[in-house]
Amino acid sequence: MVDFAMPKEKSASEILKKRARRRPRALFGRLVKWSLILTAVMMLMGATAMVGVYFYLVDDLPKITSLKDYHPSIITTVYSDDNRKIAEFYKERRIVVPLSKIPIQLQQAFIAAEDARFYKHQGIDFFSIVRAFIKNLEAGTIVQGGSTITQQVTKSFLLTPERSYKRKIKEAILAYRIDKTFSKEEILYLYLNQIYLGHGAYGVEAAAENYFGKSVSELNLAECAILAGLPQAPSRYSPFRFPERAKQRQIYVLNRMLAEGFIDNTEVSEAIDVEMDIKPRRNWYIEEVPIYTEHIRRYVEKKYGPDALYTQGLKIYAAVNIEMQKAARKQMQKGLRDLDHRLGYRGPEDHLAPEEIETFNERIQATLQETPLAEGSLTKGVVIDVNDKAGTATVRMGEVRGMLSVEDISWARKPNPKLAYYQAKVRRVSQVLKTGDVIQVKLGRQKEKSEVWPLTLEQTPEAQSALLCIEAETGLVKVMVGGRDFMQSQFNRAIQSRRQPGSAFKPIIYAAALDKGFTPATTIIDSPIVFKDEANDFTWKPKNYGKKFYGPTLLRTALAKSRNVVTIKILQEIGIDYCIDYARKLGIQSEMPRDLSIALGSSGISLLELVNAYAVFANQGYLVEPAFITKIEDRDGNILEEMNPSRERVIDKSTAYIMTSLLESVVKEGTGRRVNALNRPVAGKTGTTNDLQDAWFVGYTPRFISGVWVGYDNGRTLGKGETGSRTASPIWLGFMDAILKDKPVQMFQVPEGVVFAKIDAQTGLLPIPESPKTRFECFKEGTVPTEYTKKPDTIVDAESFFKSDM
Repeated sequence: MVDFAMPKEKSASEILKKRARRRPRALFGRLVKWSLILTAVMMLMGATAMVGVYFYLVDDLPKITSLKDYHPSIITTVYSDDNRKIAEFYKERRIVVPLSKIPIQLQQAFIAAEDARFYKHQGIDFFSIVRAFIKNLEAGTIVQGGSTITQQVTKSFLLTPERSYKRKIKEAILAYRIDKTFSKEEILYLYLNQIYLGHGAYGVEAAAENYFGKSVSELNLAECAILAGLPQAPSRYSPFRFPERAKQRQIYVLNRMLAEGFIDNTEVSEAIDVEMDIKPRRNWYIEEVPIYTEHIRRYVEKKYGPDALYTQGLKIYAAVNIEMQKAARKQMQKGLRDLDHRLGYRGPEDHLAPEEIETFNERIQATLQETPLAEGSLTKGVVIDVNDKAGTATVRMGEVRGMLSVEDISWARKPNPKLAYYQAKVRRVSQVLKTGDVIQVKLGRQKEKSEVWPLTLEQTPEAQSALLCIEAETGLVKVMVGGRDFMQSQFNRAIQSRRQPGSAFKPIIYAAALDKGFTPATTIIDSPIVFKDEANDFTWKPKNYGKKFYGPTLLRTALAKSRNVVTIKILQEIGIDYCIDYARKLGIQSEMPRDLSIALGSSGISLLELVNAYAVFANQGYLVEPAFITKIEDRDGNILEEMNPSRERVIDKSTAYIMTSLLESVVKEGTGRRVNALNRPVAGKTGTTNDLQDAWFVGYTPRFISGVWVGYDNGRTLGKGETGSRTASPIWLGFMDAILKDKPVQMFQVPEGVVFAKIDAQTGLLPIPESPKTRFECFKEGTVPTEYTKKPDTIVDAESFFKSDM
């Protein structure tokens, strides 16, 4: 029988207890479910955010394809006529070289020091990043980057150098992309050519030149390790400034290479023992031909722009000859010092109390450690003893001593421009020097086993000079020196200066006269002449240099002796406008006053203009444009410009030759006699201005045309007797002798249209038996005199009649 009894009802307390036991389970389940949902949502949101951030960051990322066309800023190089480097222009001193020319040990050194897992990671080394992240957390700021070589390439080429996590993320993205797009070799090539390695050097080739004076392909292991230690802090580990730090960094790199298996212990030890020969990079711009390369820099920047000049790696081939340039500078310095000696001694540079002498010598000794004393060198010293009885002065230069004799200071009289070298010589040492005087001295040849240097007293000249030399026919400017010292003044007195040429301008007037019917045998009366300007109440009485007049004078003699009055009369006859137009044909573009004073060279012109005008005579009537540059190439070897000298016939070749013949007479028998010592055919002319402010000599041989100017920038007088003959021509002679000493003697060629005839040397007419002196004279065809000289009893002694002292 089934018991259908109703179940016993549970009490309310039992139900509540049961529900209480179920509630935690359900709550936990719901919490788990919602946690999973929330996690999924957060992950989705995070992923969305990361995708958003990624697209936000990559939206303005630069294109890595630009790395395929690697054209970094590289140096522009200037070469001399024999392809020697003479100058560099750049914003970043970089020379790009292929990876094949970079030693494998140098590549390994950079990899070991900067990115040991370079060949293993994909542009980003997460191990390094984690390590750097922990270091940065510990420091509370960014102290370590953990960058790979690929990331450094990214930063250098594509990003700014700011230190932020945003940039680091961009850097990582780009590094990954670069690693996927480029081979490891391509990345290393970019890195080693782009990286900054201190002292203005970008890339390993420029750095190798900077520190070791050699190409990167010539580096040994020790040198490779020095360079590889620089990227972390180029200024801190500079082998120039901090050799000990550089050595420690080198050892670190070598040990890293050892750890990576690139080298063995023996190689490490040998490399550490190598004594470093750190050679400061030569300052090409200053050392060789600074004023010449500065002229080229200005020209290229003006024509092609600063970007092309400083970043595009142009190759500029200059016409300059280094050895000729050195000869010019040497002779200029000698000439200016000789002039300075003639003018007198301006006194010591300083005067020291006895207690100051030791400190001074310590400074001098420190200087001499860098540039040791040698015969011919200039240095400062202090006078420590003056002995009139022995006629000597003892000079101390650091730790060494030298001796001056009274003969070595005999020139050192007090300056007096009105007397100059005419003053009496110094007889006693005490007239010039005192104990404690700081002076400049030049070292002579030291006797064997002697510790005392023979000295001569010197001082830095105050006068300036310029010298320019052009090669005939080609117009190549082989030499240009624009001043005494480029470091003190960059003003180019050969081109930028406009000074009065004085009598050096006369050949232009005489050439113009030859084309107006004058001949070398034309007679002009050298007699007093007066010009009055009533409106301005001005009277001009031109005189010759010696303040004398010489009566009837042949044109040849007038130019040879530089007769002022004759030249003015010639100018009067041919006309001022005609003369100025003639000067323009010869290449002179400077402004010239339209008055008779131009006969005496009163208008300012440049040395380049005057030398180029004389070149027309040397080139048989052709005006050849002066050329400073023979060729310019771009970084890819394309020719941007190449010298193609323009040659324009501006005067007849017979006129040019006769002018050469006349200028030969200036050298043989006139104001240019000093340069006869060249012992070869020379044509030239001196020039001296009023008050002796400017001294010139411009002359030429069949191969070279050269000009020298000497003067003060402020226009003060050079001193009594300091004419073009005394002051400028010795510089010209020394220079030309140096550049022609090994070259064969050449003669000036006589062109067609020139004939020679015997004339009376006094009258310029055909000679007679009674003529006391005759000569063969050159003429243009059809201009030979047809009249004979009159017999002596009918000749008036005109020279005596007109000669008078003023």
